Amino acid sequence: MIAALVGALAIFSWAGGQFVRESQTAVAFISTQIGAAQDSALDARVRAVSSELRCPVCQGESIQDSPAALAQEMRAIVREQLAAGRSPDEVKAYFVDKYGEWILLTPRAQGWNMLVYVLPLVVLLIGAVVIARATRRWTRTKDTRTHDDAERETPITSG
Repeated sequence: MIAALVGALAIFSWAGGQFVRESQTAVAFISTQIGAAQDSALDARVRAVSSELRCPVCQGESIQDSPAALAQEMRAIVREQLAAGRSPDEVKAYFVDKYGEWILLTPRAQGWNMLVYVLPLVVLLIGAVVIARATRRWTRTKDTRTHDDAERETPITSG
């Protein structure tokens, strides 16, 4: 974009009879570059929102990655709503209202959805406790056997 502006300034700095023709070309070039930059920004926002929504047909993929016709229609709706000035959260809320919380690939961390985030940590901690207790029990059993074996091997002398 900055290169386009520098190029336009270079064209505007020309003098003579070609100034009008070159300035019209520069204005057209700048407007094309600005439009392309706006489209690429919109495309990036569409990709970001589409990658957070689940495809109802494929179910394991986002609508960004899905080749299904319904996913293409949903991407078009995302594009329309973002182009109309809605925020990404408003677009996601539209789809949640239409399809339910299931449509989000990453569930919100509230209510029952907290189990998705908390349960793996709880299972990991329980597994660590079970392994620690089993290791202690195993090493204690080994230590007591060694101690008992040592007592049996020492000769009893009366004296």
